[in-house]
Amino acid sequence: MATFDLTSLRAVVFDTDGVVTDTARVHAAAWKHVFDPFLRGRSGPFDIRADYLAHVDGRPRLDGVRTFLASRGISLPEGGPDDEPGAATVHGLGLAKDALFVEQIRQHGVAPFPSTVALLHELRRRGCRTGVVSASRHCRAVVSSAGLLHLFDVLVDGTEAARLGLPGKPDPALFLEAARRLELPPAQVAIVEDALPGVEAGRRGGFGQVVAVDRSGTQAAAMLAAGAGAVMADLADADVTGRVPVGRR
Repeated sequence: MATFDLTSLRAVVFDTDGVVTDTARVHAAAWKHVFDPFLRGRSGPFDIRADYLAHVDGRPRLDGVRTFLASRGISLPEGGPDDEPGAATVHGLGLAKDALFVEQIRQHGVAPFPSTVALLHELRRRGCRTGVVSASRHCRAVVSSAGLLHLFDVLVDGTEAARLGLPGKPDPALFLEAARRLELPPAQVAIVEDALPGVEAGRRGGFGQVVAVDRSGTQAAAMLAAGAGAVMADLADADVTGRVPVGRR
């Protein structure tokens, strides 16, 4: 179990997909739909759990394409943002996945995790500030669709990362930018992540606490090795103690 001690912490920054919203599975399914036809005759099919967690989860979309293909010994031309979705380029595969994800969200909406929503309310009730980050350019739309935008003081997503030239996880730049916008040193900010690159980013950024969510039940050891201070199957297991004093929020 993780305890957020608000006598030392002033804010908690959450990853989006798989932590705040139940969209990690939508991302994974979209990647499989794109990769499997491409891999036919080249390699085995995309494993929606092992390959997604090891090579794609938590990374910017194009980095995910590069990292997964490298794991299969496949290299492709980079292409560009004007490529046809599904073209045999890094951009082409990334664009096809993006289109599928957006369509799924448009058709079915976004479901938040009730335990995360409850934790957000409890943190804010005790004076703790909150932020949300994502490598995805769709973070704002996803959080808005889930009806949760009002529960976050800051949001830093893939669109902001591109505008500011921030590298993706496991570099801590996204989290550090959220802390900067909260006007807090990293040591007073906790990070909640469900992807190994994000856990590593929290450790590398010098954050006060790194909490990992392992919904698959397969990554606890790796998350602890990457720098998590605690690993939970769900944030319902988290506890909050103390209160941020008025004037220090």
